[in-house]
Amino acid sequence: MADTTLTDIRDGGAKPDAAVVRDGLGVGVAVGLSGFAFGVTSAGSGLTLLQTCALSLLVFTGASQFALVGALAAGGGPVAAAAGAFFLGVRNAFYGLRLSQVLALPRAVRPFAAQWVIDETAAVALAQPTRRAARIGFVVTGLSLYALWNLTTLAGALGAEAIGDTDAWGLDAAGPAVFLALLAPMLTSTTERAVAGAAVVLGLGLLPVLPAGVPVLVAALAAPAVLWAQGRREASKGER
Repeated sequence: MADTTLTDIRDGGAKPDAAVVRDGLGVGVAVGLSGFAFGVTSAGSGLTLLQTCALSLLVFTGASQFALVGALAAGGGPVAAAAGAFFLGVRNAFYGLRLSQVLALPRAVRPFAAQWVIDETAAVALAQPTRRAARIGFVVTGLSLYALWNLTTLAGALGAEAIGDTDAWGLDAAGPAVFLALLAPMLTSTTERAVAGAAVVLGLGLLPVLPAGVPVLVAALAAPAVLWAQGRREASKGER
């Protein structure tokens, strides 16, 4: 019974393995190709080929990687750039908490699986109706995306000189655009939308006045600020 269904009670059936593999490959290939944009942007920001490839191999979370090289390219210090990338990557820890329950992987495997806990693998795995399907979706998405992201990162870094000015091509926007496309459907409640909106206002509004990388850190305050305001509003209603 280790692979008993998670949500069969809700939807009444399993999903064919082939369909799960197709979904995972679709996401892995579609998103993995944007690694080329990261490779070009990273090389254009002054990072070496080794540094660029190491980021994709070891960090492997596109939004954080783009945030890091974007901050460095804008003249930000390495500490502020790394801090901004770190706070963007913290969300993966929360994905991991949920996925640990859904996938129920053996303890020996979990440290290796943690490298693949990102937006795309979480989205595919959590969308599946059974534990077996979730595991297949996680592995297929993670493997295809990791392999393709790193290959296209290498290709982008090697081809950066041929492409020329990355700002003119707008390739630095590819990663954030993919991230936003995945995030937008998840904002289902008023509170989530309020947090996202406040983060956008803080991040963009402070770009002209704060060093590169710092606005991302300040934007993280949107969540506690919105939750505090919501708590105050509910408390005031209870006093009436």
